[in-house]
Amino acid sequence: MARLEVTTTYLEMRSAEQIISAAPTALTLMEAGVPCPEFHRFLYTAVGGSWYWMDRLRWSYQRWFEYLNQDAIRTWVGYVSGSPAGYFELSHQPDQSAKIEYFGLLPQFMGQGHGGYLLTLALKTAWELTSKRVWVHTNSIDGPQALNNYQARGLVIYNRQQNLFDLPQSPPGPWPGARRPQP
Repeated sequence: MARLEVTTTYLEMRSAEQIISAAPTALTLMEAGVPCPEFHRFLYTAVGGSWYWMDRLRWSYQRWFEYLNQDAIRTWVGYVSGSPAGYFELSHQPDQSAKIEYFGLLPQFMGQGHGGYLLTLALKTAWELTSKRVWVHTNSIDGPQALNNYQARGLVIYNRQQNLFDLPQSPPGPWPGARRPQP
């Protein structure tokens, strides 16, 4: 384990007119309308395994199932040539805002413009859930383009926090020894 200082950055958008659209790519979007813990856990580990996404790794099947069956939680998957390339999960918050809970690409789809386009689609979709505010947070151990992508699409920083975390020497990956993208 290593103790790391992690900066969490909170970003928001107060109007759908603030969206700065990225150019479309070959990515197509489909809502994952059937709660499927196996598929959602696959997306979570495949996208976040290289970036210390570990919060849900210990969740049981039942916990995934209950979480995904909430009316406030919805997930969309981006596909390229029939393969899942990335996803985003949105939650409708008690204050009537929409939060991007998770967002990202599988490693083999990075650096091809899909991230900007998928985020454009995520923001447009989030604004279908709210008329108040869309928000997200990222941190300094997330993907190296995450913060830049959020800002390039029109999200604005409204808060930063620093905390110490005890983390493994390297991210868990989708499975032990998995290929990790090079920065």
